[in-house]
Amino acid sequence: MSAIAFAPYQHLADQLLPHAVSGDDGSHDVAHLQRVWKNARAIHAAEGGKGEILAAATLLHDCVAVEKNSPLRAQASALAADKASGLLRELGWAEDAIAAVAHAILTHSFSAGIAPETLEAKILQDADRLDAIGMVGAARCFYIAGRMGSGLYDPADPTAAHRDYDDRRFAIDHFQTKLFKLVDGFNTAAGRKLATIRQQRLHRVLEEFLDEI
Repeated sequence: MSAIAFAPYQHLADQLLPHAVSGDDGSHDVAHLQRVWKNARAIHAAEGGKGEILAAATLLHDCVAVEKNSPLRAQASALAADKASGLLRELGWAEDAIAAVAHAILTHSFSAGIAPETLEAKILQDADRLDAIGMVGAARCFYIAGRMGSGLYDPADPTAAHRDYDDRRFAIDHFQTKLFKLVDGFNTAAGRKLATIRQQRLHRVLEEFLDEI
């Protein structure tokens, strides 16, 4: 695992990366952490906040793996926050800093439905959601659908004109049930600006997909 992608917190990445990823989910792997940190750094540069808190939260926000179709999915961020707190405590972090990292991890998740209160938590949520939209977001959507055994689309009614959306059965339904909705929930001005660009890309992916089928 490369810590260089987490500059300027390479030392912190060296300490935390061995604990940062569990399971074999390629949509929540080290590459995902690197992309989220890239997003977080871009937002942090514009919005401010405590970089070390943000870096630790980014590195550990998916440190407990829970599949998308698991009944425990809504608890994933709480489980990750608890694990992260223990890891940072072992490294001698101050309790206020541990609490700040844990809050950011707890509130980053769409499934958890908990609003972020600190700037670092808002940045992490924005940075993570940026990876769910745009070209990478589309790729992750199809990847996860494959893991869950879903089809790409309903051949009888791909746009759900005469049925309810069902993203457990059809991958492209997830664009409507979740992905297109994410852009309205961004917390920071810098995050919203980036999200608008990626949202346009995501719409193009779906439009071209529908044209081909």
